[in-house]
Amino acid sequence: MAELATIARPYAEALFKAVGADDAKALAGQLEAVGQVAGNAQLRQFADSPKVTAAQVFDLVASVAKVTLSPKVANLLSVVIENGRLVALPEVAAQFRALVNASTGVSDAIVYSAFALDAAQLAEVVATLEKRFGRKLNATVVVDESLIGGIRVVVGDEVLDTSVKARLEQMKVALAN
Repeated sequence: MAELATIARPYAEALFKAVGADDAKALAGQLEAVGQVAGNAQLRQFADSPKVTAAQVFDLVASVAKVTLSPKVANLLSVVIENGRLVALPEVAAQFRALVNASTGVSDAIVYSAFALDAAQLAEVVATLEKRFGRKLNATVVVDESLIGGIRVVVGDEVLDTSVKARLEQMKVALAN
């Protein structure tokens, strides 16, 4: 089977062109919710059953997603299901988000922290990171206690690691040489 990114790209680009850059940001959340549901292995197994109709799969995905689907997202979901490409829907959502980010000049950032960050701390970290990376960031925090302290930030293919764990690894390498 072709790589999921190759399958997903035309769907994401078609939806982005159909809705335009202004409305795309509002639809990204709907598409991500549907993509998360489609990523469920049990749902895909249900969808692959020959006894199940495309309408039944659509109804199940739409009800589990718990968001009201716009007509364009609903149409995309129908087309994806009818073409047997439900497995590619999470990647469609990711590529659509990338298109929205590119059009708005924003990048997604994952901030791995040893401890939970409150809103004020996160705002301070994001402000510092935006200066460091030179662009607006849409940050998501993930608590990773193995970092011991500090943070690790992933923005696209760039990584900024100021965690205690990374510093200990650097010291270990330096002492081993």
